[in-house]
Amino acid sequence: MAAIALRSPQYKSATAGTGANSAKLTISIDGTIQYTLVKGTTAGATMLWEIAELCRDYISISFDGTYNASSADTLTIISTLTSHASTDGTGTALTTSSITDKGYDAYGTFMEGSNPVVPFGSRPTWLVSPDPNGTTNNEYYIYVPNNTAGYVPYISTGEALVYNSFGATATELTGTPAGTKMNINRVDCTKYGDGHKVTFVNKFGALQDLWFFLKSVDTTTKKQEQFQRNIVTSTGSYSVNTHTKQDYNTVANTSVTLSSGYYPEWANQWFEQLLLSEQVWITRPKETDPTTDEVIPVNVRKNSMVKKTSLNDKLIDYTFDFDMSFDYINNIR
Repeated sequence: MAAIALRSPQYKSATAGTGANSAKLTISIDGTIQYTLVKGTTAGATMLWEIAELCRDYISISFDGTYNASSADTLTIISTLTSHASTDGTGTALTTSSITDKGYDAYGTFMEGSNPVVPFGSRPTWLVSPDPNGTTNNEYYIYVPNNTAGYVPYISTGEALVYNSFGATATELTGTPAGTKMNINRVDCTKYGDGHKVTFVNKFGALQDLWFFLKSVDTTTKKQEQFQRNIVTSTGSYSVNTHTKQDYNTVANTSVTLSSGYYPEWANQWFEQLLLSEQVWITRPKETDPTTDEVIPVNVRKNSMVKKTSLNDKLIDYTFDFDMSFDYINNIR
């Protein structure tokens, strides 16, 4: 079984048997056949299918502050390829090939080649991009505020997605199922509050927390229409307290700008993955009860990112704009 990245193409192939006239593919997702595809073929030809686009429709990652991976975060996929003696996938089944995979909402890069598999090479099983120049026990790091607990994703037996918890004062995770040390760097961000936690689905298809340690700026914007209103009464008078230019269809949107604070140069890849993520959330105190946190879906407004280097920029920090993924005035009908 392989943990395949479904945001990139995944090809399945087999050789058609002697006398074959058609090829059939069935795709079973979590025990249920969801797709049956048929096409013509000839004896000895390679039957080739791309399955990622179809399978990804069944992944539905959600986040409400809980890090327990659900059955919808990954998929058990069985691809069965058969060649048939008759057209349209009928007649005698001449050859049958069955492939079982675990599907992740992950992606590989062009340079990582075709059919990318999580975790993209012979690295340990933490599902967080490491320091590429690090050595054993000095390769994996996360940056977290003081006195803050959290979770780190890893891939376990049977290609399962799991989250490893750590305590509020922990500085490392050792002896874990991930198989290698995770270093937890603590950051004092009390000058600007308690820090701001951004959670996103990273390159590996797992929830990753990325902390922004410096200031935040909240913004509210509005869009509306306006018409010229007739305020003259039947007697030819009007009230000077009545609007003649009437606003309507007002829609408000809120956004927040966060500054990351200083990160090592190799952590550029985390911010790049945040930019490319299709699901992002911010955890913040409730306006009505600041002692309780709430998880807010957001969209990254930034469309490009210049990767900073210590040579060009000395210190590495980023500013991201996040739009709340809903209108401020409730208009859900």
